Amino acid sequence: MPARAFLTSYRRLFSAPGAAAFTLAGLLGRLALSMNGVALVVLLSERRGSYGLAGAVSAVGLVAGAVGMPLIGRLVDRYGQARVTVPAALYNTVPLTGLLLCVRLGAPDWALLLCSAAGSAAPNLGGMARSRWAHLYRDDPAARHLANSLEQALDELCFMAGPVLAMLLCTTLAPEAGLITAGTLGTTGALLFAAQRRTEPPLPAAATHGREPAGPRHGSPLRVPGLRVLVLTFLATGMVFGATEITTVAYADALGHKASAGLLLALFAGGSCVAGLLFGLLTPRRAPGTRFLLGVTAMASVLLLPLAAGLGGAGLGLLGVALFAAGTATAPTMVTGMTLVQELLPRRQFNEGMAMAVSGIVVGISAGAALAGTVAERAAPGTGYALPAAAAGLALLIALAGRRHLTARPARGGARGEALGEAPSEAPENAEPIVSPTL
Repeated sequence: MPARAFLTSYRRLFSAPGAAAFTLAGLLGRLALSMNGVALVVLLSERRGSYGLAGAVSAVGLVAGAVGMPLIGRLVDRYGQARVTVPAALYNTVPLTGLLLCVRLGAPDWALLLCSAAGSAAPNLGGMARSRWAHLYRDDPAARHLANSLEQALDELCFMAGPVLAMLLCTTLAPEAGLITAGTLGTTGALLFAAQRRTEPPLPAAATHGREPAGPRHGSPLRVPGLRVLVLTFLATGMVFGATEITTVAYADALGHKASAGLLLALFAGGSCVAGLLFGLLTPRRAPGTRFLLGVTAMASVLLLPLAAGLGGAGLGLLGVALFAAGTATAPTMVTGMTLVQELLPRRQFNEGMAMAVSGIVVGISAGAALAGTVAERAAPGTGYALPAAAAGLALLIALAGRRHLTARPARGGARGEALGEAPSEAPENAEPIVSPTL
């Protein structure tokens, strides 16, 4: 596709007033999120001399965030993005400052763990951005598909640039510089995002009058079987990411080129970023559930490439090609998965549902990284690539077992009825037409 046509396709998304502003603001916050892990590990390994402590503090923060994110999402659905994002972003500066002071003053290890656990109120800016796109283009399924693809590509871009920026700041300025910069960018991005009020999705009439809408989907979004399937699939997908990262670092270290691990991981994320952008240009012709199954199947297939390269003792060049190819299947899977979250839930539960999906990924990343670390210490280099391949296979089995729940059933009313205070229908207003009722 010519570059001009490519840019024109995505430029039309930003014809909506305010779309560029909330996208750029959200990008700052998401860049900060991708910096936190590396910045924290470098800080504690330098100031405390312990990678074990750094890993424990990071793991506690990830678990706390996985628990807190859906709770913040529920508040966003009830009270609106700005009213929740501003206090949450300001609150998060307190435990971050406490953590930095504890490191500086030589506080005991438990104080670091406590500060990390307290920082669990980070707003899910990626989910809120997707919610805004869903509202802006609620009557245009093709534009929503394009927007979800763009958001996934931006996520991958952040996770390519964030760790590199954090490492650069920590090694050239001071070990604290990465975490301080991440905190500043995160708070600034969240506040700027919240300030974009004209693109903020309105609350349903029932929520604005202080009462919960009644209906079959009252309560946790996890009561929807399809969301349970997606969360479990995303958990397995998170294991793919966590295991790939640790195994790649260990493999590059075994070859005597540990510094090249960052470039290899950037290739993995780059493959996903490119695939996400190209995937957005395709016109969806199948039901979202079918597209999701195809994406998970492709992911399970291409992740055999790094495994073959690792077990075969391939050099870094060939491994980089394998990782880039493996990354191309993750973005389409994630894009379609987030689309399904929007399809399966009423609008009043968008943010909580998307936060649950992200929490599943976060927990999976932690589990995958822990397993891969154990394998890297006890097995030959490259053996660890069996973990992401197995995790992708597990994701496929979960998706296949729950495939009958991955169908958005359109019905009358939808989110528009909720806005009028009516009982929610069987599907939100932005449900795509179902091409085939069965898989």
